[in-house]
Amino acid sequence: MQIRDAAVASAMFAVPAAAAQAVIAYTGLEIAEPLAGKAICSLAFIRYADGDLGPYHEFAVAFLVRPPGTPSPAGALGRLRGMRDVGAFIHWLPVNQEFTLECGRSIWGFPKEIADIPMDLAGRVKRCAVRFGGRTAIEIAVRPGAPMPGGAGAPKVDAYSCLDGVTRRTPWTLTPSDVRMRPGGAKVTLGDHPVAEELRSLGLDRARALSSSTVGHLAMSFDPAEEVFA
Repeated sequence: MQIRDAAVASAMFAVPAAAAQAVIAYTGLEIAEPLAGKAICSLAFIRYADGDLGPYHEFAVAFLVRPPGTPSPAGALGRLRGMRDVGAFIHWLPVNQEFTLECGRSIWGFPKEIADIPMDLAGRVKRCAVRFGGRTAIEIAVRPGAPMPGGAGAPKVDAYSCLDGVTRRTPWTLTPSDVRMRPGGAKVTLGDHPVAEELRSLGLDRARALSSSTVGHLAMSFDPAEEVFA
């Protein structure tokens, strides 16, 4: 499956590893810890302009995880070395169009659900909200940083998903351009939807972003999903 043009804004946060592991306990996956007791949670919003699933908006909550079957690394150096092979587990993935909802759930097992996802990626500050029936789950604003050299980003990543008790791995290939990054740069506001309470349990209502980034143009390809645990 091909995505020919998308734009992205995202932010990464350090959250308590125990809380993050509790959130993803249903998957059989293990949280990656770049520092002892800390996990990485990523919030991202994406506007898909041209792709095989048509145009739509998407919001993602993801965690860095260790590949299944790998032992827990020992010591600070082992943890850093282990980060080279981490994947991204997609925990929550609301979208605003039915076709991508059905494809995402049935083909790759992504936990997509329909939401109202207004976003502004044209302004200086990139903004997005996720709402269900008028109830806000999350609002986020990302300030762009300094331009990165060509080729910056993660060209290949294993994306993990879990739906109906089945955990899957889907290899992604990414080709980003017009990439900007900065330390900090993101503001998160949580609402009164039940999902907001889960995000509060991670401390995202008070955490400062480690970094934030924007991608003006992103092309992606998705390979078929493979079952990891069932």
